[in-house]
Amino acid sequence: MWIALVCLYGILKGIRDVIKKKAMEKNTAMEVLFFYTLVSFLFVTPDVKNALSLDFHYIGFIMIKSLIIFIAWICSFRAIKKIPIGFYGIMDMSRVIFATVLGVFVLGEVLTHNKIIGMIMVLLGLLLVNFVKSGGSDRVKPVFIILVLISCLGNAVSELLDKMLMQHMNSGQLQFWYMFFLVVLYLGYLLVSRTKIQWRSLFKNYWVWILSILFVIGDKALFVACASENSTVVAMTLIKQCSVLVTIAGGRLVFKEQRTFYKLLCAGIIIAGIMLAVA
Repeated sequence: MWIALVCLYGILKGIRDVIKKKAMEKNTAMEVLFFYTLVSFLFVTPDVKNALSLDFHYIGFIMIKSLIIFIAWICSFRAIKKIPIGFYGIMDMSRVIFATVLGVFVLGEVLTHNKIIGMIMVLLGLLLVNFVKSGGSDRVKPVFIILVLISCLGNAVSELLDKMLMQHMNSGQLQFWYMFFLVVLYLGYLLVSRTKIQWRSLFKNYWVWILSILFVIGDKALFVACASENSTVVAMTLIKQCSVLVTIAGGRLVFKEQRTFYKLLCAGIIIAGIMLAVA
């Protein structure tokens, strides 16, 4: 069951990445980030009674998770706005490397020969997509690659915390407090930076509403999977990478991006490595 839930999260994540880029055609990255987070939080507020029953000893750890995601999302949204979504989907798979290292050294998960070979194949696929020069709309500046890598590291740390926190709380409690702190952090950022919000435009941007619904469903599935004793950080991170097929297809169909076959080839190498690692 946990594998099916993680697959569902991966598919929804790929769809969300495409929708994020569409949403930012009408509004800035920070506007979409704040409103998307706020709407997502409103969807989970009915679970407030359950959330308040959580031992407040764990609230601080959830706050740390939210701070990490706060930074990771700023990096990923700014990268998604500027680079081809298919390229982003492939680069986002580098979180496999970060999650594997964290899972092994922090949680003591076993690094088998299959996982080592799988990680090497993942690295090969990432290197191939970066080494081949591309022109036109597919040209990517190094700064955006760095932003994606920072985002991947942040998400990998967050996934590690998810696995640890879900041993002490239920999915509703984690989702409520996690979203609450994200709203506070983004609101604080907007106030300090004096960023103006185009509320009318945001309310009419239906992509943000769809994004929020998919986010709440996907995270719920992921947190439930984390609660399973059989799930591991490494395996879940590897399975999530099915999202890349959605982002590559979305890049081609929605944004008319080029080099689709080459991107699929690179993604295929990475997915083959992932399948070997979880075998």
